[in-house]
Amino acid sequence: MTAPAFDFDRLIDRRSLPSEKWGRYAGRDVLPLWVADMDFAAPPAVIEALHRRIDHGVFGYTDAWPALEQAVVEGLRRDHGWTIQPDWLVWLPGVVAGFNLACAIAGEAGDGVLTATPVYPPFLTAPANTGRVLQRAELVLGDGRWQWDWDALEAACTPTTRLLLLCSPHNPVGRVFDEAELRRLADFAARHDLLVCSDEIHCGLVLDADRTHRPLAALDEAIARRTITLMAPSKTWNIPALYCAFAIIPDPALRRRYRHAMRGIVPHVNVLGMVAAEAAYRDGDAWRRALLDYLRGNRERVLEAVAAMPGLTTTRPEATYLAWVDCRAMMAARGVSDPAAFFEAAGVGLSDGAAFGAPGFVRLNFGCPRATLDEALARMARALGA
Repeated sequence: MTAPAFDFDRLIDRRSLPSEKWGRYAGRDVLPLWVADMDFAAPPAVIEALHRRIDHGVFGYTDAWPALEQAVVEGLRRDHGWTIQPDWLVWLPGVVAGFNLACAIAGEAGDGVLTATPVYPPFLTAPANTGRVLQRAELVLGDGRWQWDWDALEAACTPTTRLLLLCSPHNPVGRVFDEAELRRLADFAARHDLLVCSDEIHCGLVLDADRTHRPLAALDEAIARRTITLMAPSKTWNIPALYCAFAIIPDPALRRRYRHAMRGIVPHVNVLGMVAAEAAYRDGDAWRRALLDYLRGNRERVLEAVAAMPGLTTTRPEATYLAWVDCRAMMAARGVSDPAAFFEAAGVGLSDGAAFGAPGFVRLNFGCPRATLDEALARMARALGA
């Protein structure tokens, strides 16, 4: 049987419609490789499902339905070896709302929320939104791979710490944490009696063939009882603006607390987002596998190009379509204070590492057609005289 072909080289004009990614540089010759959405059309199975639902013509209030729940349950079993129950699912408009809710139910105002930096910027602002205090432990680079500093994690945890905010796979460093790391985190949470909120939105984007994403809560019942796992189809199948995500909360009491915190604040999920989610989990795996093959090729282009750029270094992302680039040597050599602004002036829009808690770095999104990526990398090389 011939595998279906998907055209990831197709250049789609995103300037012609409202778009956060491309709209930031409207009227300027800047290629946007910043915010984490991809420049690929959504899977045909998702688009076809949306057309069928739109053709119905009625968009009344709708809760999640059994076929949608079953698609998610079967998808998690297939892709991650995790068997969950449908009643563990709590539907959300996005994972950012999800981890803000986790902060809201973790202890009281003034209590601590611990995370590891650099990290997705909303992690750094979520604690203050509910009067909690951000606590940080820095990841460290060793042997070309970002790793946990276990001593720093212990030192950052205080008697007032109530919640561990985990990003797994990790954005922006691209780590897929192995089972030994996850078990050590589970032990850490148990010893300090911490609630854990694990943002696993990039779980479908593991690039290395010899690695798999293991949900933290799938390790055993003990860690599952204290964990809120957040997932969504948005990154994997490139449907972020359809606003559909879910929390997986095995513990009934924790689930009740979480639902209670949602009341009157968190809106219902968009019905089209739920339609897209069902199609993605049920029928989108062939597209996902083709996407991963394409992203692996893009990753190699980025690694090769950055290695030839003076003053820049990066690590091999094990998951996501994001490269975390260290610009500090270039900044020192050239007297550059803002690497994101430096590359924007050269026609490439990147995410500023300062927002992730790491000034001197930039995040590069390689989820785009190769023509776009190659031109962006060429512009960066020219700016550095490479």
